[in-house]
Amino acid sequence: MKTYLYEKDGTLFEYRDGKRWLWSLSVLYPLSPLLGIAAHQQTGWTWTLALALILSYGLGPIVDAWIGEDPNNPPREAVGALESDGYYRWLTLITVPLHFISLIGAVWYAAIADLSVAAYIVLALTTGLASGLAINTAHELGHKSTRTEQWLARAALAVPAYGHFCVEHNRGHHRDVATPEDPASARMGESIYRFALREIPGAWRRGIESERDRLAKLGLSFWSLRNVILQSYAITLVLQLGLLVVFGMAMLPFLLIHNVFAWWQLTSANYVEHYGLKRRRMANGRYEPCRPCHSWNSNYLASNLLLFHLQRHSEHHANPRRRYQALASDPDAPRLPSGYFGMYLAAYVPPIWYALMDSRLLALPHIDGDLGAVNVDPASHERLLREYAGLLR
Repeated sequence: MKTYLYEKDGTLFEYRDGKRWLWSLSVLYPLSPLLGIAAHQQTGWTWTLALALILSYGLGPIVDAWIGEDPNNPPREAVGALESDGYYRWLTLITVPLHFISLIGAVWYAAIADLSVAAYIVLALTTGLASGLAINTAHELGHKSTRTEQWLARAALAVPAYGHFCVEHNRGHHRDVATPEDPASARMGESIYRFALREIPGAWRRGIESERDRLAKLGLSFWSLRNVILQSYAITLVLQLGLLVVFGMAMLPFLLIHNVFAWWQLTSANYVEHYGLKRRRMANGRYEPCRPCHSWNSNYLASNLLLFHLQRHSEHHANPRRRYQALASDPDAPRLPSGYFGMYLAAYVPPIWYALMDSRLLALPHIDGDLGAVNVDPASHERLLREYAGLLR
């Protein structure tokens, strides 16, 4: 296990990342649909194609509860040494081609195997889950400044045809997070289904507008070769059109289901990450800086090892360029009662989500029953006043 030396108050200390080799789980996770394909090839059982979904949504929350939260936080003084270790960077780089392998392998199997309609759909959904992880890989890479990482982020986004994400996320979401202006911040009383109808087109529009404005300042057309969104979409066109040419138009429904379900994974993450949290508007009309209390965190060890520490979300908003291995769990951040996959399941049944989260939201110290301090869905405002009258002040 590698040792990192750091100095604090004139004394030299050692830090060891006990998760160093376990981060390979985030690298291999995108290949999970191939596990189901191998099982199906051996057994012929349709349900085996859903192994990745079963492991993520079924077993994942159980393992999170069993293993529990992660007590390990890298000391601030060790962050520099930890971030300069190229091993962690290489893990994210080699993950990108695995996303392509996963999609190409799944399409190949769907084309050559004699699948029922149900098996075809299940495989498309499972592959979409893995490609939703491609957006997470791009999220990690897209915040970095190197040319290689920026291009690999665009390549990863090309797999689920979501090329606008890094532009929208970096220039829009990080600026407007936890405000009513942000389509990627869910509002209290807003179901995940209504949120999706606002978030997916809203994020696309904001990404397009942001890139159009950037290019206009350079005196360039939106259709310039320097448009980073179009660069990613061009890779998507080559990839997915190429798959249709090779394997036939029968794969078009597969790719459509795959793309939409990949987008749904991002929508699910966005929904749980900032639900109901709101930054205060200051006297000058601007919003206060984003603080730890403006993101929901989940510090469960198992699911974080699959998601490049995505669930340590407050620290990410405080230090967007910080690499995943150096992110800490902020004690002042609101805490989710489960890992992301457990929270996704709750969100998919809105009454369960509201019962689990609304009172937790209102009880946060910086809210303390003040509905005015909450990012509230306007259509739900009157209902929330009635329903939570006993918790409001």
